[in-house]
Order: sequence, then structure tokens, then C-alpha cells
Amino acid sequence: MTQTPADTLVVLDFETTGLSPNQGDRAIEIGAVKLHQGQVVDRFQQLMNPGFRVSGFIEGYTGITNAMLAGAPGCDEVMDGFADFIDGCNMVAHNASFDQRFLDAELAAVGRDYAGDFVCSMLLARRLYPEAPNHKLGSLVTFKSIPHDGVFHRALADAQMTADLWMAMLADLQGDWGVSAPRFAQLKKLSKTPKAQVSRVLASLA
Repeated sequence: MTQTPADTLVVLDFETTGLSPNQGDRAIEIGAVKLHQGQVVDRFQQLMNPGFRVSGFIEGYTGITNAMLAGAPGCDEVMDGFADFIDGCNMVAHNASFDQRFLDAELAAVGRDYAGDFVCSMLLARRLYPEAPNHKLGSLVTFKSIPHDGVFHRALADAQMTADLWMAMLADLQGDWGVSAPRFAQLKKLSKTPKAQVSRVLASLA
């Protein structure tokens, strides 16, 4: 997976009942965009019933109500299908440690796994755009003038915005630093590079 290009991957986002699967929280929506050579070739979106009522806070935050979830398939059914969708792909998420925790927990519950690797678009944006006001997804979308429909905290909309941000970062890597056709593993390394060393690493990639 390490030699795959950085423009061919799955960008994903979870909406959940809380912050931690270790505390019993479950996924309630998954949204994902599959990119091949920078073009969207497939999408995945599904609500999923966690088996218990979600809080009023989560209903308000996500817009996903208990009524919407009542008729949704269970997490197990949805995640089994999503495992097929991401098969063989590297993945990107904004604040990826959060999404990876839920992906790992939900796939483990159905006895599935994945071979791909993760890069966090938030960490990469911190290296490329230190001058941004902050590195939340909505702020970066505004900072980079990325078109959007104003919907936040729904999984597919957030995944699409993250995919657009990812492609904007690839364009800036080429335009500002002469880094063309980077590999996924190179961007993972860059996302974890101490900020004082970012310029040196970028120069080495050019």
C-alpha cells in the first residue's frame, strides 16, 4: 500500500453517538468518497441503527434523529458492506484518529479488517497551512475557498469536503513546492513531520 499514489484512496467520515467506542459509543452514519487519480469514482453513505437511542445533543449536532435511525439497518450489516467498499484502499479522514477508532471497533465487531493505511488531513493541513486561523474542516474549507453546500456534521458531506481539501493540498504541493505525484506514504510521513522540519522534507520531495 505504501507505493500507491496519494490521489487514489477513500476519504471517509463517521457520525457517532459519542467520542469513544471504548465507552460504548457506536457509529450512526458512514460517508465515504472513493478517488481514483483525483476523480470521484464511487460514494458510500448509510445511516445505521446503533441499537439504542441517541442523545438530544447528538440529534442536534448531526441532524440525525432517533426517528431516522429507527428504520436504518444495524451497524453490523452496514459495516460489512463498507469493508467491501474500502477493500485494498488507503484512507484519509479529517482528525483521522477519531474515525480510525470507530472504523477499527465497528469492523472488529463483524470480524472484518482492512489492509490500507491512514493519513490525517488535519495533520497535513497543519504542516501546509500554518497561517490558517485553525485547522477544523469548516475553517479550512473557507480558508481555501472550497465550494460547499453549507451542510456540516453529516458524513457524506464532510467526506466530500475532506476529499476536496485533500485535492487542494495536492495541488498546492505541486504549485508551491514542486511536489508532483506524491505517494501516499510520503504524505503520511509529512503529516507527522515536526513543523520546524517541514520545509526540508518538502524540498526533498520536490
